Amino acid sequence: MLTDIEIAQNAKMKDINEIAASLGISSDEIDPYGHYKAKISDSVMERLKDKKNGKLILVTAVNPTPAGEGKTTVSIGLGEAMNQIGKKAIIALREPSLGPVFGIKGGAAGGGYSQVVPMEDINLHFTGDMHAITSANNLMCAMLDNSIQQGNELNIDPRRIQVKRCLDMNDRALRNIINSLGGKLNGIPREDHFCITVASEVMAILCLASDLFDLRERLGNILVAYTFYGQPVYCKDIKANGAMTVLLKEAIKPNLVQTLENTPAIMHGGPFANIAHGCNSVRATKTALKLADYTITEAGFGSDLGAEKFMDIKCRFAGLAPSCVVLVSTVRSMKYNGGVAKDDLKEENLEALKKGSVNLGAHIDNLKKFGVPVVVAINHFYADTQAEIDYIEQYCKEKGADFAVTKCFAEGGKGGTQLAQKVVEACEKENNFHCLYDLDMPVYEKIETIAKEIYGADGVDFTKEAKNAIDGFIKLGADKMPVCMAKTQYSLSDNPKLLGKPENFRITVSSASLSNGAGFIVCQTGSIMTMPGLSKSPAAYRIDIDENGNTVGLF
Repeated sequence: MLTDIEIAQNAKMKDINEIAASLGISSDEIDPYGHYKAKISDSVMERLKDKKNGKLILVTAVNPTPAGEGKTTVSIGLGEAMNQIGKKAIIALREPSLGPVFGIKGGAAGGGYSQVVPMEDINLHFTGDMHAITSANNLMCAMLDNSIQQGNELNIDPRRIQVKRCLDMNDRALRNIINSLGGKLNGIPREDHFCITVASEVMAILCLASDLFDLRERLGNILVAYTFYGQPVYCKDIKANGAMTVLLKEAIKPNLVQTLENTPAIMHGGPFANIAHGCNSVRATKTALKLADYTITEAGFGSDLGAEKFMDIKCRFAGLAPSCVVLVSTVRSMKYNGGVAKDDLKEENLEALKKGSVNLGAHIDNLKKFGVPVVVAINHFYADTQAEIDYIEQYCKEKGADFAVTKCFAEGGKGGTQLAQKVVEACEKENNFHCLYDLDMPVYEKIETIAKEIYGADGVDFTKEAKNAIDGFIKLGADKMPVCMAKTQYSLSDNPKLLGKPENFRITVSSASLSNGAGFIVCQTGSIMTMPGLSKSPAAYRIDIDENGNTVGLF
């Protein structure tokens, strides 16, 4: 079989104007970036604001394993499959970050015959959104340090800076640094930090803002520092939010691309779900809902992270309600959770499958707590046996979830028609969507609710640092905000080594920060970091240019 990039490079793409036209968007309502990418103008939403929304389908997954589950691949394949069965569908995804592309996780354009294209562009610079977010964030940081340097009229305490510089790359050397060395002209020396761009509050704000002016207001509300007297200093106080908005005025527009089968796809925003809220932009999703009868979107990592934040943060803020949830898993992931080593996953092992299926069961149970119909999608691999598939199907039925096998990786949309039919049926079922907790609930109870109901923890422990921070946020009036939990994606617990369905454990909140502009409190658990590092053998080793100028080694 061809590699992902070889399949993508052989794709027969349609001109982006043709893709737009299939959605009822005229050529003067898009801003093309070449022949196959475009920004969707604000005028589209204004024109369609009174049109009834289509059905919203969330695609999530079990906890990721080294074998890979293929959540994005299934999302794309499902969109193609919906069109195969005669339904008008569109896909709304996140943009990839360069960190995983050159690191170990990979990109976010799908795989096999279920990809969005142009894959190279999407996984690299795309339309420049990531660079704009990085620049806006770092402008804020530069203006903050400049405010201190130029007389410090705001009495900012350099020891209590709340915002970090960012870079869209995995670079552990920048996690903790000392800046402004070299004398008086270079500023006031202080400890500083970098996070990856997709973990920045500016990214979260871009994804949650309803329009350009909401974006400006949210940016202005970013808590950047405290004074020597303990008073909060906001981004608007250092007069940075206006210029930041100018840098982001194109980035806030959703990006239009297509799949290998020319199904329209909107890709916009890309916060990680293990360290941020893990969903694409509200503007992208709302635009998609006006353009098609079915919108397929995804949330990052497993349902304990991405789906919970999709429901409790994105849907709450945007007034959205999913019609159904697709939960992606694999035979291999369940055997891995059952104790089988990665190299042995190709062998049939019903005993390990049964043992590891508890992870799938936990995610089904969690999703049902939001009152939405659940369809389990088994992403099929060639070594899967019928006996294994039969067991999972029966297990899902016992758990009250619909079931379908998908072969989108190998067959594209054709391989997802069974899933598409199940999704259409699920969208017509009774739906009692609700968030997990009420915003009036005390902050500590919100955290406890997520930990107990979603992770299965016995309770939550707080470090002194975390408790002091949260108490400070409550005094600032943030007690009515939702909570964004930063946690390892590999386990339902905060310990990545605890597979399956961990029991008899507690969650430790090690630190907390206030994303005041985005509108939520971030709680960091365990040893989770907001700036990832590169592995011993990063993907960048294998990415290169051939003699014809073509990219090679990119998946």
